[in-house]
Amino acid sequence: MTGDDFDVGTRLRTMRVAAKLSQRQLASLAGVPHAQISNIETNRNSPSISTLRKILSGLDVSMADFFEPDRGTQPGPFFGANELVDLTSRIAAQGIGGGRIYLRQVGDAAAHNLQILHEVYDPGADTGEMLLQHVSSEGGYVVEGELELTVGDEVRVLTAGEAYLFDSRTPHRFRNPSSARTIVISACTPPYL
Repeated sequence: MTGDDFDVGTRLRTMRVAAKLSQRQLASLAGVPHAQISNIETNRNSPSISTLRKILSGLDVSMADFFEPDRGTQPGPFFGANELVDLTSRIAAQGIGGGRIYLRQVGDAAAHNLQILHEVYDPGADTGEMLLQHVSSEGGYVVEGELELTVGDEVRVLTAGEAYLFDSRTPHRFRNPSSARTIVISACTPPYL
């Protein structure tokens, strides 16, 4: 399962059935509408990052394990560009421009209790209207482009050379409001995805 061949709906259905859960039971555990599980499993729509993460929390599965179950992460300490773990290149973003968000993880985040990500946001890419919220601290540095970050009631557009750091229990959202790609290097502990 590499590249665009990854079938999010089939993978979700397989994991749900293996967990011996009905669609309604998973929806209840995840706090999402039953129809949303059905629509994703039948590939009628693609979930935002925040929605998929919420559903996977009902299965107690990380995004990394969802997309790369047999990834055999390199132990490090060094990682080539082709050794980063692709987490979300196959999730459709819910941005205004319909752009995608590509997230690649350095090494085994769980083993180090630290998740380091290389993030690329296509124009209009968005983590979704449902704000993210989890027990972590996260920070990042904008390498290229513009990143609109919402943290609680605060909204700011960060540009290349600017950074952020906040308590992830505060509801938050990431979006590329520009017509060019945005690149961010971020870290989160404990790992979220």
